[in-house]
Amino acid sequence: METIRLRTADPDMNMVGNPTGGSRSLLGVGSVLLMASQEVVKQGLALAAEALEAAAADIEFRDGKYRIKGTDRAVAITELAKKHRGRLDVDMKDRKVGSTFPNGCHVAEVEIEPQTGIAEIVRYTACDDAGNIVNHQIVEGQMQGGITQGAGHIFGEQAVYDTGSGQLLNGSFMDYPMPRAVLVNNLKVTDYPVPTKTNPLGAKGVGEAGVTGSMPCLMNAVMDALRQAGVERFDMPASPLRVWQALQAARGRS
Repeated sequence: METIRLRTADPDMNMVGNPTGGSRSLLGVGSVLLMASQEVVKQGLALAAEALEAAAADIEFRDGKYRIKGTDRAVAITELAKKHRGRLDVDMKDRKVGSTFPNGCHVAEVEIEPQTGIAEIVRYTACDDAGNIVNHQIVEGQMQGGITQGAGHIFGEQAVYDTGSGQLLNGSFMDYPMPRAVLVNNLKVTDYPVPTKTNPLGAKGVGEAGVTGSMPCLMNAVMDALRQAGVERFDMPASPLRVWQALQAARGRS
């Protein structure tokens, strides 16, 4: 990696694009980088054959070098790039990748304390298909953050406005809850990769997977618990006060 410089802000390159979003960075940018690398290697084969005075069919590319099979005669692709400036350039404008459709299953166990209305996520398991995973640490971090974000939305986040003026009353994080890492207990993240054929990496997006799965999963778990106490309808957020009020109302009806 230390030998590579990605020229993204060079005016001479006239690069046009749009920001990252929609979980498409790896499958889009990653796929283009892979295809470009493959084209560069393919384009350099003729130059390597000329430099090594061998037939192209007898040459293999490995660890950044073209080598005559079964021998120690080799030439680095960096040498060819310096010697033949511009000869390894490739145009990827017509290369495209298709959309992907990641999916998964989330299961949560939620306990509610009737006396206080406090809901606790006792256990949470997520199994997602993000296609071929290039970096497990990044995927796990995305899932952990997304699930926690979704939990924060379910159990506390609410924009409160003044009914008369419409003024937003949430002035800071003192009165708008910030989800913490301890919000989701016993979190287990697993993967079940099913490679896609819409891009050469076989990868799918994962950025929104955690929050997309956690919100309906957790709210359904809350409702499952509240129904046992006679609560028929309840809208998020499931903050302690709102849950307690719903339980008291159901108790009064019974």
